[in-house]
Amino acid sequence: MLRRRRPLARAAVIGGSMYAANRAGQNKANNQQREAEQEERLQQLESQQYAQQPQYAPPPPQQYAPPPPPAPAAPAAGNDVVSQLTELAKLRDAGVLSPEEFDAAKAKLLA
Repeated sequence: MLRRRRPLARAAVIGGSMYAANRAGQNKANNQQREAEQEERLQQLESQQYAQQPQYAPPPPQQYAPPPPPAPAAPAAGNDVVSQLTELAKLRDAGVLSPEEFDAAKAKLLA
């Protein structure tokens, strides 16, 4: 009596899976090749478009007028020192100046 062997069925399954894996690898390689070709085409189109654009000379540097001279300082008057002291006092009261800074600024103004 002859026994049937099953190795052929197993070989068919293995062969079929190998065939599917090979086709998947080929498809992946084909897709990568198509993408590379598309990128090359895009680069060629961009370079052609850039070459067709007119090339302009850079604009000449602009000459600006010099800034006006600063206004002359007003001569120091007696009321000016008083107004500066009141402004310093306001800054001290607001907490911007410390008492030591206020005293130093006051001594400088009065000197």
